Amino acid sequence: MQENELLSLYNQYSDIVYRLAVNYLRNLHDAEDAVQAVFIKLINGKSMPEIGKERNFLICITINYCKDVLRSTWKRRTIPLEEAINETTFENEVVYDLFNSIMKLPDKLRVVIHLHYYEGYNFSEIASILKISSSAVSMRLHRARNILKEKLMEENGNGK
Repeated sequence: MQENELLSLYNQYSDIVYRLAVNYLRNLHDAEDAVQAVFIKLINGKSMPEIGKERNFLICITINYCKDVLRSTWKRRTIPLEEAINETTFENEVVYDLFNSIMKLPDKLRVVIHLHYYEGYNFSEIASILKISSSAVSMRLHRARNILKEKLMEENGNGK
């Protein structure tokens, strides 16, 4: 892959890779490392995306990298994202509360929420990326929405 192609991919997709890595790893510095590692794989030529499928390719590499990091013993010695980020990082308290609620979701639900709402993927695309069925994607989104709805209603004093 030529340098100008790599730069173009980096400029176009580095934010997506970073946001997904933050969502997965819950650590800003680890997410920066993930972006670097993903694009180094492209530079080294070990992995090459098909033309027109670069975004899916980079998301798959990012997810696999993040899973490897989470399995490592080094990862167990870091602080969670919730401790590193405070309310001043966000534009208002509602966005901060929503972020905290999403980050408390189990990994399987949180990643589906991220891919659907933040990256704009549909169910079949998410199913392909995560290697699960479309109905599993639908069920995970449904569960995540219900959990978020309950948490946000409780926090706002509108509980049952």
